[in-house]
Amino acid sequence: MPHELDKILISSHSLSEANFDAKLADLRMLMTNAATFSGDDVRSSQVSDIINEVIFRNDAAVVDFTEKFDKVKLTPEQFRLSEEELAKAHGQIDKDLLASLRQAIKNVRKYQSEIFIADRNTHSGIKYTPIKKVGICVPGASAPLPSTVIMTAVPAQVAGVEEITVVSPPRYKGSIHPVILGICHELKIRKVYRIGGAQAVAALAFGTGTIDKVYKIVGPGNQWVQTAKRKVFGTVDIDSIAGPSEVLIIASDQANPAWVAADMLSQAEHDPGSAIVLTDSQALAESVLDELKKQVKKLNRTKETSRCLEKHSKIAVFNYIDDAIKCANDIAPEHLEIQCGKQSRKIADKIQNAGAIFIGDYSPVAVGDYWAGPSHTLPTGMSAKFFSALSSNDFVKSTSIIEYDRKKLAESADDIIRLAEVEGLDAHAKSIKIRRQS
Repeated sequence: MPHELDKILISSHSLSEANFDAKLADLRMLMTNAATFSGDDVRSSQVSDIINEVIFRNDAAVVDFTEKFDKVKLTPEQFRLSEEELAKAHGQIDKDLLASLRQAIKNVRKYQSEIFIADRNTHSGIKYTPIKKVGICVPGASAPLPSTVIMTAVPAQVAGVEEITVVSPPRYKGSIHPVILGICHELKIRKVYRIGGAQAVAALAFGTGTIDKVYKIVGPGNQWVQTAKRKVFGTVDIDSIAGPSEVLIIASDQANPAWVAADMLSQAEHDPGSAIVLTDSQALAESVLDELKKQVKKLNRTKETSRCLEKHSKIAVFNYIDDAIKCANDIAPEHLEIQCGKQSRKIADKIQNAGAIFIGDYSPVAVGDYWAGPSHTLPTGMSAKFFSALSSNDFVKSTSIIEYDRKKLAESADDIIRLAEVEGLDAHAKSIKIRRQS
């Protein structure tokens, strides 16, 4: 009897069919459609209205939208959590969990420090300065997301950001989940506000009186948050327009099908989330499909995950692994796993476009989400072709330094004058000439 998940398998036998190229085109579009929030004109207009209300009515607008969308009525004085509340939440964290969180922080801090470009600059012609004020959006999901705070705040701290503001919607008993508050206290983040959505992004971008304006906004969020980030870009900087999670797995017959299926499910359970497997083994593809059917039944969110697999996931079989690599580079996934035995590292060297690459059977996405050190804030929706993983280097700005003396200017004067005059900028040329007269 056919199973509802059977349709996610694109067999290598389809290569002879005229519609196989169309199937691959659909495959490439899966992540784009699942992971981007563009194209909704109604939502875009509503977000613009929210932003404008916050600009003109400041705190009053944030109060109204918090009550409307989060069903929580707050006064502006109640937006910010007190240091006492942060400390109390920190004291309630289970000691084993706190130990794990502290080690995760240590891992991230070490990695982000090692890749920090400003510490390695030896060129006199450029100066790196930390961005002074940064806002972090933390989703208000049903489960706490302390890893989001770690993966965004720690890179900012490594870069030397002076002021970090965290916003998160009041979805936990009218406030923010205590684990989130506790990790903010652990990281010595003092500005924590129980507001979310587009109104929180607008408040960070423009300031409200109670909430100070920041210079950069980072972090994940739903379509309202991401649309708002897109609209305030230019007034402030942002990290990227990040959509739902996605994974692409390149797997050979050396892969463990149960592990591949488990890694697909770890992204599909987000609902929405994309999970794609590219392989050169028909047998592996069928085994992975069988494992999906078995494992999905054992999840807490079986119905939602199954729906996500049907809508946003595929297992595609290629005749050659190089074709799978080419397709992967075209899709440019957020997370790219390579489970090809001893060939995994060699294949990884051929990947040009991915937010993060996980090499080998023992490097599932969860290692990067929580532990390894790189930030899990990654580009989605094929945008890894031009966006990068969030890092400590995203929290510094560079300033060019030019310092000429009399002799050096004299050596270059004629050339500069010619370039200015050909552009018709007479005053530019004269600013050089006047220095030769003294």
